[in-house]
Amino acid sequence: KKRAFEVLNGLRVIDISNNLGDSKSLITHPATTTHRAMGPEGRAAVGLTDGVVRLSVGLEDTADLLADLKRALG
Repeated sequence: KKRAFEVLNGLRVIDISNNLGDSKSLITHPATTTHRAMGPEGRAAVGLTDGVVRLSVGLEDTADLLADLKRALG
């Protein structure tokens, strides 16, 4: 979970959101947003660990998105 949040907080082009329906690139941490009600055991049963992030790619320039992800991932 710690590493997932480091990645989320390291992004500059991609915004953090729990609503992924947009023309802008967005990223979320499902375990603490969309799937938090499942509980740790339920999430684990479907393979949704605390380290998972969900990315929705928008209309930004591909090079900008890749650079943002590379920077955030270290």
